[in-house]
Order: sequence, then structure tokens, then C-alpha cells
Amino acid sequence: MNTIKRYMKTPALLFCVAATFFACSKDGGYYDAANNDPQFAGSTYDYLKSKPGVYDSLIAVVDRMGLKQTLTDSNVTLFAVTNPSFQLAITNLNTLRRQSDKDPLYLSNIDGVHLDTMASYYIIRGRYTSDSLTLQDGLDLSSVRFAFPMHGKLVRNSASGNVNAGPVAVEFSNTKRSKFIRNWSTTTTGSNNIITKNGIVHVVSPDHIFGFDEFVTRLTFVPPPPNLMLEIGGKLSVLRDNNGGPDNGEGSKKVIDGDDHTKFLAEFQGRLWMQYELKEPAVSGVYTLISANDAPDRDPRAWTYEGSMDGKTWVELDRRSNFFFEERYQTKVFRCSNTVAYKFYRIDISEINGSGAFQLAEWTINRAN
Repeated sequence: MNTIKRYMKTPALLFCVAATFFACSKDGGYYDAANNDPQFAGSTYDYLKSKPGVYDSLIAVVDRMGLKQTLTDSNVTLFAVTNPSFQLAITNLNTLRRQSDKDPLYLSNIDGVHLDTMASYYIIRGRYTSDSLTLQDGLDLSSVRFAFPMHGKLVRNSASGNVNAGPVAVEFSNTKRSKFIRNWSTTTTGSNNIITKNGIVHVVSPDHIFGFDEFVTRLTFVPPPPNLMLEIGGKLSVLRDNNGGPDNGEGSKKVIDGDDHTKFLAEFQGRLWMQYELKEPAVSGVYTLISANDAPDRDPRAWTYEGSMDGKTWVELDRRSNFFFEERYQTKVFRCSNTVAYKFYRIDISEINGSGAFQLAEWTINRAN
């Protein structure tokens, strides 16, 4: 009898060993719960609605921005932001607003232009499962609205002290139109590959702040001090003007006409400066640039802001490099510590974003704060 029992136990033991072996062979020794490719019978929008308490804030933004149809019938990949991400963003914003004695803002009354821009980052044209992002350098992605350049890359996390032994995640980045990764803003996903009728959903980790690093800065824009060009007046000159001259439809005078829907366009040829001679010396501690209507490769990327007493000897007041506008018609305010009243100011541009032509909608020189 003991012999029979011994032989009966042996097949059971072998079965357990075999089952363990094949299970480990299938998934590499770990359980990748985040990538089971679950199927959902409805649209991407329906999927969000099916998770009450998870995507309420995202749904509110999608509805307000008119993106429901896009998530219903377009081929898209959604990097779905959960409620905690919105809560972090709103809390950070209103903490800063309280310090300035300003009323709080919420998703219902935040500036729709900025909200639309930030929401668009997360909706990508086409269907991209995590397997499609396995290239060593990842994959360039494009948002449905405005074609914002985003980026996705599959990474494998560590587990139990073993490098690359954990579940996979997607690194999702706002490239800010920069080819330098150090300038990107990146988050990761907590789960991947939820398949809907019209797309793919990857769920963004809850510690991500909606809007990447732009939510607070976009909604707390501080207007620059008075424009010295208007307050004092003076004369503009440039190193190289438009072929049609300064009065042309895209001549140099358009860069100080106060209209961000016009622009100054000229050949770059490795360098281009714009100089303004004030009628009387004044202290400028701030200047602004506004991006033009199209072709981001024409935008300035590196420059110095300089002051001069005589228009011949220049003092560097501010220096910028690897700069990118995130969108068209965008105002950027730059501050420096200048305390000297100069008669001449200029912005000397040494690099643009790759084109042979330079463009800018507006340039101002402003008083110190």
C-alpha cells in the first residue's frame, strides 16, 4: 500500500513542478498585472464613464472642451489622467492664489484656452499599445488637437531588487518642442493597453500633476510692467530686414506694432539683432517675446538681451539658450537684474529652431518691476 501511495504522489508532484516551470517561462518569473490587454465593449469615452470616482475630473474637462466626440469615434490613444492628478494641480494653483489674495479657480472656470491646450496633450492620434513603443529611443507621438509633439517609451521597472524584473510602464513625455530630453516633462503609466472600440487607454500614475509642469504657470501669468517703447518712444533698427523693407506686410515694424497676429519675417543667415533707441535713457529689467502664427522652426532659440549707452558698446543683461515656445501667439516674459538706465536695448539672436528664416510676432522692452 505504501508503494502505491508513493507512486500516486509522484505524478501530482511532477504536475506541480511542470505548472510552475511553464508559468515562469510564460511571464519571465513575474506577474505583469498592468498589461493584460483588457477589452472594453464601448468607446474610450464610455470607458471613462464606466469608472465613477476615477475619471470624473477628466470627463468634466473633456465635456467642457468639446472632446467627447473625439473620444467616441476617432482612432486615438488616451493617456487617462485620474482624479488625484487634477486634485494636485488645483491644490497647487489655489495655494499660490491665496498668497496673492485671489479667489480660487476650479475646472469649471479656469481659462478655457489654457485648459484646452493642456487637455490635448493626453489625446494622441492613432492607436499605440505599449508593444508599439519598444524602440530603444521610444516613439514620437502627435496630439489630436494642435499636433503637440509628445513622446512615448516603454520601460521595465525593477522588482525585488532585480533591475528590469518588474512590470512594464510607458514613459509619456511633453517634449516642449525640444530635441533635448533634459527639457522634457515626463510622467509614467500605472496600467496599460485597455482596448476600446475606437482606441487604446493607458492610465497615468496618480502622482502625476495634470498639465505636466505648466498648470500653475499658465494660470498665474503676471503681466509685464509698462512697455518703454510706448511710454517713452524711440526708433527701431534691425541687422537685416524683410526683402520688402520695414513697412512690408512682414517687415520689421510689425514686431513692435502691438498686434500679435502680425509678424516680422526675415532671412536669418546665422545671426539677427533687433535694436531700439529710446528717446531718453530708462531702466529695463523686463522684456517680452510673442511667438508668431506658424512654422515653429523659425522661432528664436538662443539670444542675449543687451543694453548700451551709445549703441556701440553693449552690456549683456540676460542670456537664453535651448528655448522653445510651447504654442503659437504665446507671450513669454523674461526678467533680468538690470538697474542701469540705458538709451539703447537690443536682442541679439544667435540661433533659431532650424529654419533659414527668422520670425517673431512682438518684442517689447519694459520697465523694471
